Amino acid sequence: MREEQVVDKRLILVDGSSYLYRAFHAYPPLSNRLGEPTGAIYGVLMMLSSLLKQYQPSHLAVVFDTKGKNQRHALYKEYKAHRPKMPEALQQQLEPLFQLIDVMGIARLVISGFEADDVLGTLACQAAEQGWQVVISSGDKDMAQLITSQITVVNTMHNVIHDRQQIQQRYGIEPALIVDLLALMGDSVDNIPGVPGIGEKTALALLQALGGLSDIYADLSRVHGLPIRGAKRVAERLALYQEQAELSYQLATIHTAVPLPITLVDLQRRPADFAQLCLLFSRYEFKHWLAAARSGQLLHEQSSSTLQTLKSEKKPEFPKTQIASLPGTLILDNTVLTAWISKLKASTSMAFYCDSHGRNPWQAQLYGVAIALEDGETAYLPLDSSLPESAQLGTLEQRLAALKALFEAAVPVKVGHHSKLQRQLLARYGITLQGLVSDTQLAAYLLDSTSGRNTLVQLAERYLSLTQNPEHEVGNEPASEPLSKQGGNPELSLSLRAKQALAQVGLILPLHQQLLLQLSPRQQQLLNELELPLLTVLAQMESNGVLVDISQLQRHSQRLGETLAELEEQVYTLAGERFNLASPKQLQAILFDKLQLPCLRKTPRGASSTDESVLNELAQRYPLPALLLQHRSLAKLKSTYLDTLPQLIQPATGRIHTTYHQTITSTGRLSSSDPNLQNIPIRSQEGRQIRQAFIAPPGYQLLSADYSQIELRIMAHLSGDPMLLQAFRKDQDVHCATAAELFHQPLEAVTSEQRREAKTINFGLIYGMSAFGLARQLGVDYRQAQAILVRYFERYPGILHYMQNIRQQALEQGYVETLFGRRLYLPEIQSKQIVRRQAAERAAVNAPVQGTGADIIKRAMIAIAAWIHTLAPDTVRMVLQVHDELVFEVNESALPVAAENIRRLMGQSTELLVPLKVDIGVGSHWDLAH
Repeated sequence: MREEQVVDKRLILVDGSSYLYRAFHAYPPLSNRLGEPTGAIYGVLMMLSSLLKQYQPSHLAVVFDTKGKNQRHALYKEYKAHRPKMPEALQQQLEPLFQLIDVMGIARLVISGFEADDVLGTLACQAAEQGWQVVISSGDKDMAQLITSQITVVNTMHNVIHDRQQIQQRYGIEPALIVDLLALMGDSVDNIPGVPGIGEKTALALLQALGGLSDIYADLSRVHGLPIRGAKRVAERLALYQEQAELSYQLATIHTAVPLPITLVDLQRRPADFAQLCLLFSRYEFKHWLAAARSGQLLHEQSSSTLQTLKSEKKPEFPKTQIASLPGTLILDNTVLTAWISKLKASTSMAFYCDSHGRNPWQAQLYGVAIALEDGETAYLPLDSSLPESAQLGTLEQRLAALKALFEAAVPVKVGHHSKLQRQLLARYGITLQGLVSDTQLAAYLLDSTSGRNTLVQLAERYLSLTQNPEHEVGNEPASEPLSKQGGNPELSLSLRAKQALAQVGLILPLHQQLLLQLSPRQQQLLNELELPLLTVLAQMESNGVLVDISQLQRHSQRLGETLAELEEQVYTLAGERFNLASPKQLQAILFDKLQLPCLRKTPRGASSTDESVLNELAQRYPLPALLLQHRSLAKLKSTYLDTLPQLIQPATGRIHTTYHQTITSTGRLSSSDPNLQNIPIRSQEGRQIRQAFIAPPGYQLLSADYSQIELRIMAHLSGDPMLLQAFRKDQDVHCATAAELFHQPLEAVTSEQRREAKTINFGLIYGMSAFGLARQLGVDYRQAQAILVRYFERYPGILHYMQNIRQQALEQGYVETLFGRRLYLPEIQSKQIVRRQAAERAAVNAPVQGTGADIIKRAMIAIAAWIHTLAPDTVRMVLQVHDELVFEVNESALPVAAENIRRLMGQSTELLVPLKVDIGVGSHWDLAH
């Protein structure tokens, strides 16, 4: 490339491929009236406009990857092999985007046979050699290897500028060694193998101590003396995988000598072709940009006065309804309402927030709806027609009609927070929410499932650096908590209600954009393809509810009360006196002072503990603790279910409508409240009798579909253990097969006790059970339990390797993932406190298994709901989800078809290395069907 005379030597290089995929996943899936997808185009142009506004560069190039294979594929045929094919909806947007970039006067490069990284690297290095200052805008961490005093990288995902100092602070190495880092740890995005077992932490320790890859391999004996965990094993792995490391180095190296058909002068920005821009903006319905282009300006070039002019052309004045103290517009007459509805219909996206009060969505009163636009404008429409201030808005029915047309349209697309509750509230008023493309609560949960409650205010503090203030403190903010604890203050004045609701809704779109920037592509896929569709399924299930026989519950409650009274008398007889069974202090006096039972544990205050674990141990030797445990268990069943369930039946439907939560558990499992259906015991007769009260209506049967041993099947898939895979593929009783291996016996000779022990081990290992835990479960000493574990892992080495690898992975990267990319962060994995560290290690083993099981049943629920939608109304209703089980109300005439299709859809939910088995049961009540 020859040097040219250039006055302003500033160059911005844009990784167009990175922009393209980020925009496709981060922005709503928009389309124009012709049905052409436009979301990725819109997103890329938004990011380009922001970049141009920030840097005002004289020279700019946007570089895209070329189609087909390149020189790296010749080195390693598996390079990027796992990357999915470009989605059709994204493929359709490439050519229109290229046209728009060209007519905006921006240089666009696609060099055949070379990746965008190499073209960017070549341009950057040659420009730097000629004295240019270069900024590379990319989310690709590979780019950091190019950083010098003249080249910086802007991480477009987090809007962070990476320079030499930042790389040194972050990694403790020079930018040039980033390629050595990738060669050691590999890169799952590009399928660069690296050295197995070496993660970022270990790789950095090697580079910081020894230098680059060639320095490390010059004398591997030096690795033994490094203060890193398992130094000897690391040295062995380095020696074993030297060729793979050197190959990875070549794959990760950005080439800086690509032959280019242009000079730096060719990258100077050209005047935009506004005639063509207007045609393209009109076709793809980018209305704000079209207005700007008609005035001869690009969006980032508009002055504040021009922006005000453009805004005033589209914004009506609201002098009568604007209250100075409000952060938005309070709509109090039809003229303003009509203007706002028109404005919203012309917008591409909006946020919404329902202002309500009530114990649950089936009885709540909807006081108003707050809305927000992309530019930050907000408005509040009151729905309480008894308010004199809103008399000019007409009747409630007229206001709802205006909202119905807006919320039931696919465009503008909607963004909400805890949108399932919002959907339920709107549904009670005859409005079916359509066009929901994101939910900030779900997005935040996917980013970090361990952060606790994700209210709007909490998320704004965390991601937008906004501190809580009184106008954000709203009493009925949707949250991940039981509906019985929600509900706003009905006594608030209209202006205060509006102020609080407007403050809330104004947070949603900024928060939405910030969260999308931080979600990985796999997390974004989980949001779009799993959690958001599931939200609609759960809302329908909650609306369906389940029929409960009150008389059955009442009879069972009476019988249980009599049993409890008998147990109390037996306790008093053994104790030799009457006392309050619910009083820990009195119980301590009876057990440890009077009866002199051994004290197994102390409370924090030094008293003898009477918690359940202590009583369980004592119950193995003494009759009184056993009676106390039985009494506690039955009393809990009576108070939690038998006496509470009748109170939760909605008079309007005669059914119980439990509330499902997507953001409570750390592993992705669903939970429920009002009532909590996850904890009804199924092994005890009393628990089964509670399930017998959940009944089918006349003409229907309950159908239960339950995944069989799904977590063990997932373990077989994740570990790839041959013996476990074989047992499931042959449809053997896996516990008998395990027992046969452990006790060296034919399958037919396995005893029930041996099977029980094998089952304890199989399920215990999923939850990271230690030898101590196994000893307690089996009632044997530690040495026997340890010997059993040794035999087990000898027979199933793949499980041992999986457990070791997943713990190491958690240690190195701080999190583990499910099969579908759901993450669980484990901050305690490096804790110096052994109890906390071991708990994190157990979670590391269990979370991918349990979380994958949760994802599988969620996928099944979405598929089944779509199938149900094709049937005649009320043929099949999904009514319950508990752990690995789905329960349906099925019209008796449709039972054979329903059983066949539900089994098929659940079995096909996910393709594992072993088949998914589904057990189907049918009956007039839940216990009979299970």
